[in-house]
Amino acid sequence: VQLQASGGGLVQPGGSLRLSCTGSGIVFSINTNAMGWYRQTPGKPRELVAVIFSGGNTNYADSVTGRFTISRDNAKNTMYLQMNSLKPEDTAVYYCYAEVPGRQYWGQGTLVTVSS
Repeated sequence: VQLQASGGGLVQPGGSLRLSCTGSGIVFSINTNAMGWYRQTPGKPRELVAVIFSGGNTNYADSVTGRFTISRDNAKNTMYLQMNSLKPEDTAVYYCYAEVPGRQYWGQGTLVTVSS
């Protein structure tokens, strides 16, 4: 099983980015209980940003509610994180994960830098 995260980059405050997480060796719509995105900055614990459950329900960290949207395209076996109104404090490495019964799989991380 592999998760490939992409879409990070440098963006100005107020801008937008869309992160993608594509799976191989796993079928998101069948195998997973939940999927989501964490982020981490140096010296801080990893923070759960958004999660989407198998039934389609979603949860978000308070810090991103109203600005970020998590979604999944089953046909493409890909999960997305649409990030709008980005702030400098959103700068972090973003990791996608997929939870199956008994374990989690992680992507390699993609760096998002919000700076003018």
